[in-house]
Amino acid sequence: MRRLLIFLSLFLCVCFNVSAQDKQAVSGTIRDADGSPLPGITILEKGTKNGALTDAAGSFKLQVNPKAVLVISGIGFISQEIAVNGNSSLNVSLVVDNKNLGEVVVTALGIKREKKSLGYALQELSGDKLVEARESNLANALTGKVSGLQVLRSSNGPAGSTKITLRGNNSLTGTNQPLIVVDGIPLDNFTGATNNDYWNPSKDMGNGLADVNPEDIETMSVLKGPSAAALYGSRAGNGVILITTKTGRKQKGAGITYSSQVGFSEIFASPDRQNTFAQGSEGVFDPLSGSSWGPAIDGRSVTDWSGKQTTLQSYDNVKNYFDKGLNFKNTISFQQQVSEGTSIYTSITHLTDKGIIPGSKLNRTNLTARAVSRFGANKRWTSDTKVQYINSKANNRPQNGDNTGNVFRTLYALPSNIDIRDFSAAKRENGKMLWFGSGNAVNPYWGKLYDLNEDIRDRFLMTGSLKYDFTSWLNAELKAGADIYGTNAEAKRYAGSPSPANGSYNRTKETFSEVNYSALLTARKDNLFGKLGGAITAGGNLMKQQRDRLEANVGELQIPDFFFLNNGRSNPTLTPLSTEKRINSVYGSIGANWDAYWFVDVTLRNDWSSALSKANRSYFYPSVSTSLIVTDMISHMGGEMPKWISYGKVRASYAMVGNDLAPYSLYNTYDVSKDPNGNTVVKRKNTLFDPTVKSELIKSAEVGAELKLFNNRLGVDFAWYKSNATRQLIDLPMDPLSGYSFRKINAGDIENTGIELMLNARLIDNPSGLSWDMGANFSNNKNTVKSISPDISLYSLGGFDDVQIYAAAGQKYGEIWGTAYQRVTDPASPAFGKQIVSASGYPLATSDKVRLGNQQPSAMLGISNTFYYKNLSMGFQVDGRFGGKMFSGTLSSLQRGGAAAETVVNGKRDPIVVDGVVYNDATKTYDQNTVAVNPQQYWVDGINVRNVGIVEANLYDASNIRLRNLNIAYNLPSKLLSKTLVQRATVGLSCTNVWLISSHMKGIDPESVYATNTNAIGFEAGSAPTSRTFLFNVSIGF
Repeated sequence: MRRLLIFLSLFLCVCFNVSAQDKQAVSGTIRDADGSPLPGITILEKGTKNGALTDAAGSFKLQVNPKAVLVISGIGFISQEIAVNGNSSLNVSLVVDNKNLGEVVVTALGIKREKKSLGYALQELSGDKLVEARESNLANALTGKVSGLQVLRSSNGPAGSTKITLRGNNSLTGTNQPLIVVDGIPLDNFTGATNNDYWNPSKDMGNGLADVNPEDIETMSVLKGPSAAALYGSRAGNGVILITTKTGRKQKGAGITYSSQVGFSEIFASPDRQNTFAQGSEGVFDPLSGSSWGPAIDGRSVTDWSGKQTTLQSYDNVKNYFDKGLNFKNTISFQQQVSEGTSIYTSITHLTDKGIIPGSKLNRTNLTARAVSRFGANKRWTSDTKVQYINSKANNRPQNGDNTGNVFRTLYALPSNIDIRDFSAAKRENGKMLWFGSGNAVNPYWGKLYDLNEDIRDRFLMTGSLKYDFTSWLNAELKAGADIYGTNAEAKRYAGSPSPANGSYNRTKETFSEVNYSALLTARKDNLFGKLGGAITAGGNLMKQQRDRLEANVGELQIPDFFFLNNGRSNPTLTPLSTEKRINSVYGSIGANWDAYWFVDVTLRNDWSSALSKANRSYFYPSVSTSLIVTDMISHMGGEMPKWISYGKVRASYAMVGNDLAPYSLYNTYDVSKDPNGNTVVKRKNTLFDPTVKSELIKSAEVGAELKLFNNRLGVDFAWYKSNATRQLIDLPMDPLSGYSFRKINAGDIENTGIELMLNARLIDNPSGLSWDMGANFSNNKNTVKSISPDISLYSLGGFDDVQIYAAAGQKYGEIWGTAYQRVTDPASPAFGKQIVSASGYPLATSDKVRLGNQQPSAMLGISNTFYYKNLSMGFQVDGRFGGKMFSGTLSSLQRGGAAAETVVNGKRDPIVVDGVVYNDATKTYDQNTVAVNPQQYWVDGINVRNVGIVEANLYDASNIRLRNLNIAYNLPSKLLSKTLVQRATVGLSCTNVWLISSHMKGIDPESVYATNTNAIGFEAGSAPTSRTFLFNVSIGF
């Protein structure tokens, strides 16, 4: 027995020894091509489930068979298989998978995920694509690049504002703009003017997104639907645009890049005008008239406005007045990994944009510094700190609207026999404005020199985060960030102008701050139980927002040209504003995946808003989404797909999000101000607020599919969505005898349904020769007002005079109402549908406003093409808007004054016989009109009677197609640079607004809307000409 025990003991020792020899420890570090460590990389012993993940320092340790083969893989990198061959240490460098670039995307809360795992639509743009657009305003660079995204530009020059909407409008009273988030911190995207009065609006102050420098952007992710944005809660009802800025990275050379661009601008679009007839009326020359109903410009001798004898000839006053714009932009950046754990990115950019508008100028300086550092044991700690400072200075922002201060309106209407350059001195010897005739029109040169405004904005965007990796699958992060800015604006009108005679003065000071504190815990394991993987996030956010504004206005100065607030003929009018708002939030998500081909995600968020009453300030927003990678599923089940199908995915999602209220929207408050006599004025607001009102609620569903074909050379992404925005926050009209005009209530339902289609293709693939990439996106959205309130069927979104934009129950959002041509409405009449003309021969207008069309496009399309040939590349973008109407106040004004091109037909102004019918009272029938009318009377007393005339006459199809931009770039060969300090160099030429291929608006740019901070966008008035810009750019890396 003893011998048996000894034998068994020896046998077990031998077996244990043999077993121990079957396994060995292997450790190492996984890095990228630049040498930076890669956390979260999977190392798997081939043919087994034995594996590990790299830690924050890119390190791993694993027990494997000495003859094992390790499969090393990571999101966005080409997998590698490495034979151990008895080695105990392995250091591996992974290469980026160029075929799958963009498959790792930034999602809500800045979390990076594989795109295949997402159950909703997300579109990502690289920073390079945004820079290629060469736009002074980053928002404009998005035009035509994202399906379902509409860009609306104000008509106010280079410093003007831009409005963005995603998948239509969700609110009757909100901005309908997406939330902008930069490196995890919300950005205040203020937009447009504070007052959009048609006759006397305030200046357009631009928009907040324009402060972001495209040169600093790494990627931009557009979260279109509520499912994608649900983790942002009540602020994300209209979608989210996530901007991720650059960080340091290891690269050859010093990591210094200098880039510069010089641009030259010219007029791209301006209203069509006639240059055949001179100033005057009824064919008679009048040197003091501002109308162009005089005689033909035929070289006859006349006495001009100054009393001099001159020959009638025409001048192109638009061309002669506007400048050739100049654009300069210079950037110096440093981007480098300065040590194994620390990387730095810093840049400074200065932009000077002297557009085509004389006297107007925009200067903007962006200074950015960002440091990311991994430190501590095993590099488990990560800190990320960024500070960005922006200084913007704008001079002479133009005035728009149908008023005498709008120099564009004056210039367009100026009779073409007058040379605008004769008024370039601007001022007479007696100090008064140099101009002809009577009235309050402002000499455009006077506006440039003596009607001045300037605003300066200083802005700080600050972010700091600290992250700790407990393990390779669990981490926690704390983050704080702030958006703080202050604006000082000043407007001076010198003595000598038509009104007021002694000049005026205005000063405005505004400050804004938003501070956010957040915490996030993230756990992710791809091999929880066999093929089942999962991820959990949990976090919270504290937001505090404060805005203060004080405007002081001196209506007329006591001492001319002495610009002080206490130098007024009466006390200055003070308009203060102070608001504060807080939102506290908790949120989380639960995700699961099966064998990396079926993904399910659930997100949860609860907000507590100070803008709501105590009983209603808590609201909960959930979402659920799923995606199935069909090609991977079939492959894992042992099946095969046709070789021409590289990838296939289907997805679906459902979410609930909301739109919160503005501060102090629930309680009845009073405005306290001073009148010009110094008396304190206390006014009750005209809206009765109800503390039981809740936030708007948006419910959204989406399904989609993604395909990649022919070895990933063709990609297709399709989405269908439907959303219903209920509990609309509207002002319900009340009986004025109640003391209030409106009552704030929850009511209404706005629906958006639509499809989106994106295509990406490499049509020619020849790395050593010619390659051709094509991208296209198409969207069709139907924005319907399902209901408003049992008490009303029409809700005004804005407008003026006889032009009104309504939300009408059962109709599309943004219906344009106005007066129309009277027409025969009896179907049994032979004249059915024809215009009804008065006995005097003039077209008749309806007495009431009627529905004329809708302001929204039915479809949008963008197509981009890029060609590569060795070191040369060339690209262009064509985009189009199809459908939608726009009223032109500019063209109506020009017609009334005789300056519009259509007031002249074949070089003549013959009497006009309106193609219509006249009602015969005797026979009770309609007779064909045969009465000819004087053309001046037709356009003044017929078409443009009253302020805006017959609205239908100047309502145009806003469809347009344009060649948006064209760019050519050449990368200098590396051989040419090999003996210099230069690591890379690129020179390029580009042009924006190349060609308006198709338009129906007689020279008016359909993209230029009257105002951007309103939901009434279906009209324009006195728009500045849009410009075409040619640019030369160079980029040099050291």
